[in-house]
Amino acid sequence: MAEKIIKTGNSAAVTLPAKFMRDLNLKIGDPVVVEIDYIKGEITFRFPGARQLHLTPPPKRERTKA
Repeated sequence: MAEKIIKTGNSAAVTLPAKFMRDLNLKIGDPVVVEIDYIKGEITFRFPGARQLHLTPPPKRERTKA
C-alpha cells in the first residue's frame, strides 16, 4: 500500500486507510510504537492494542447428516 505525507499544522503525517483502522479496531488517540531505521530509510509502526488479523478465513464447518 502506498500513502502520501500530508501537512498537519507545523508537522507532517502519514494517513492510515479506513479499512486498516476498522480491521485492526484502531481508534483516533490509540498508542502507536514507532521504530526508525535511518540506514534503511524505514519506519515501523506497531499498534499494541490492535487485534490480530486472520490470514485466511476460518474453515467452514461441515454439517453431518443425522
